Amino acid sequence: MSEQLTPEQIEQAEQERAQWVRAQFQKANEYLASKGIIPDNVAVTESRYLPPYFSVWKLNTKDKQSYWVVSGDLPTDHMAYAAAVSPREAVRAFSLRWQLKAQQIIDAGIHDKTQQDFANLLINRAHSLYDMFNQDNLWQEELAS
Repeated sequence: MSEQLTPEQIEQAEQERAQWVRAQFQKANEYLASKGIIPDNVAVTESRYLPPYFSVWKLNTKDKQSYWVVSGDLPTDHMAYAAAVSPREAVRAFSLRWQLKAQQIIDAGIHDKTQQDFANLLINRAHSLYDMFNQDNLWQEELAS
């Protein structure tokens, strides 16, 4: 027997989702700004959110550059928009990038627990992102276009 949500519960869930999306958008903007990249606007139709796991944003700058930025329950990161043709492909690109970065850390020789923890985090999140990349049901909008 499935439990029906009340209109109040549905509204609360929608508010929590919207709050999470806003927080991730702010996190993505602050991250780019910390790298000296000043975002101007977001391409909403090319961005995707999967609360509470991750969001992938296409952010445009005043100097006509565009970037994919990933944030959520994972390291915030960015890459040039040209590196991926869609949010789904950006998720795969971040996954592969993090696997390579983790391998570089391991190959360089891990000297402390912080490096070990970061390499493990990158590997774990890379695998999770790749699993999500492979789930067609998460990308129905892209499949339809």
